[in-house]
Amino acid sequence: MVTDDKMTKKRQTRPRKHVPLRTCIVCRQQSDKRQLTRIVRNPDEGVIVDPTGKKNGRGAYLCTNPACWERAIKTQALERALKTTLTEVERDTLLQYRPDEVIPQ
Repeated sequence: MVTDDKMTKKRQTRPRKHVPLRTCIVCRQQSDKRQLTRIVRNPDEGVIVDPTGKKNGRGAYLCTNPACWERAIKTQALERALKTTLTEVERDTLLQYRPDEVIPQ
């Protein structure tokens, strides 16, 4: 039989839960997966923003810096990461979603 003291000791020695890191495709800054925005390409919907981070498809991450969003959409950085060509509708959708100001990390 295990006493309460032993159970408490086991709980205290557990390692902290792993926090997945991802890299912004433009500035290459690593951050917690939850702090970055995932852009995903899938065959059914095309290129869309994935706020849940769980949709199927090829994904790329962008930080909250508006300059990174501008550069990813205007240049071919996002197209290269997703291995596709963005349509004008997809570009407009992504530009509307981008943050307006830098959010401190």
